[in-house]
Amino acid sequence: MITTVKPLGIAFIGAGGIAGVQAKALAGMPEARVVACADPNPVARARLSGTYGVERGYADWREMLADQPDIDAVSVCTPNRLHAEPTIAALRAGKHVLVEKPMAMNAEEGQAMVDAARAAGRQLVVGFQVRFSPGAELIRRQIADGVLGRIVYARCRALRRRGIPGWGVFGRKDLQGGGGLIDIGVHLLEAAHDLMGSPEPVAATAAAWTYRGDRPMQALAPWGAWDHASYSVEDLAVGQVRFAGGACLAIESSFAAHIEQDVWELDLLGERGGATLTPCRVFTDQGGYQMDLAPGWLEDGPLFPYKMRHFVAVCRDGAPNRAPGEHGVLVQRMLDGLYASAAAGREVRLDAA
Repeated sequence: MITTVKPLGIAFIGAGGIAGVQAKALAGMPEARVVACADPNPVARARLSGTYGVERGYADWREMLADQPDIDAVSVCTPNRLHAEPTIAALRAGKHVLVEKPMAMNAEEGQAMVDAARAAGRQLVVGFQVRFSPGAELIRRQIADGVLGRIVYARCRALRRRGIPGWGVFGRKDLQGGGGLIDIGVHLLEAAHDLMGSPEPVAATAAAWTYRGDRPMQALAPWGAWDHASYSVEDLAVGQVRFAGGACLAIESSFAAHIEQDVWELDLLGERGGATLTPCRVFTDQGGYQMDLAPGWLEDGPLFPYKMRHFVAVCRDGAPNRAPGEHGVLVQRMLDGLYASAAAGREVRLDAA
């Protein structure tokens, strides 16, 4: 006998660019369908509905949650400051939630979201996608097989020469919480932390500078002009996180840095071997030789489909949640600590509350 499981009904809170990328990934999945979206901007709602056939649009997400019994899960794609409230409300309404990265403005908000998911008995998935990449999966399997041994150090570099977004609110600290570190550095931070086994962060030290974004554009940039008058985030941040057990992670991230070209690198150093994510390579000793190992073939393509397939599998099919809210809180604690250290000019402790 063939049993048919109905598609997961998904609604978007926030109908901007990220919602469009997610909807595109979901369009090829018969296991899911987008049934509604909510955004105060009618143009954004119309664009998402027109492109992906979203059935109903709302100006207020509260009205959508109250009016949509066919919503099984919600994806929150709003600016960071608007993550916590709709996430908690959707969980309390009995919906599973995918919240884009970073999960909140701070770890306190993130923990409230985790608590709401536990109380409601629903899944809270954080929009981390790099951990699902084929390269990260290869490295994860090498770690599981003991090839790298104990990971003692990770280095993350997410650097743009001139990659200040000319749209949205990415330059506003009050809505985003920060600049390149919280927006793009978080991708490699979450992946490295996941591959290290999600250790407990205990201390952070960092520095951050703003020198380009708060001034008028002086040279052509790939994403056009930005609003320098409202720009209140960092251009460049560098820092280090120490973990229980002695491992460390270093991170460099920028919207604007005077470098030759953009950099996207994640390196792991273990006691028996090391690895790099882009390009994916493993470095170890075999048979008396130092060996550089490369896969003969590795799938390549956009990462959002991996993330969305995982979300649907978790919510509809009961698959294990590999990006749970608890991981998001640990990442948020690291971000909070790095920004706090940069502001204070000294190392700060990250002990759990």
